[in-house]
Amino acid sequence: MEMLMTAGSMLALALLAGAAGEAQADHALAADSRTAWRPHLERVDTALGRGDVAAALLAWREAYAAALASRHWEGLIDAADAYLRVGDAGAFRNDAHTKARTIYRAALFRARQSASLAGLLRTAEALADLGDGEGVEQALRLARALAALARDARGEEQVRRFAERWAARPLGVERFRITR
Repeated sequence: MEMLMTAGSMLALALLAGAAGEAQADHALAADSRTAWRPHLERVDTALGRGDVAAALLAWREAYAAALASRHWEGLIDAADAYLRVGDAGAFRNDAHTKARTIYRAALFRARQSASLAGLLRTAEALADLGDGEGVEQALRLARALAALARDARGEEQVRRFAERWAARPLGVERFRITR
């Protein structure tokens, strides 16, 4: 009888250890997926440093695939930023802006899904850099709602400061000095 209890205890301990190991493995995989795109982006920048746009584009595709698979907004932001650099180097800047805008919008969706105020504001900033006013306004609406829902005074202040900077920007028409 005692031997049966000892065997049962050992089995329970083994199952517990296995479950703990599995949880640690899941956590490690989740941590890896949060940054899986970074080595590819390093290869993008290395290739751009050599002036090898084709290699940069191939590395970017791998980075983008890893960012999509990660399901986190950070990777999409980094991938879109990198695509803009590749587009500048490869003389396809307009196409790069269009694709980056699409990727930033996907990052906005992911930031909203993960209730990340930092993600919403970072995406708003990226969209502002592209001149996507509609995207910025959408990001600000989402950020305001999230900060209010969370009753996060610091977050509300961050959103307010960003919105003020956005409202104070020079408008596109003002750049052209139109006179009569």
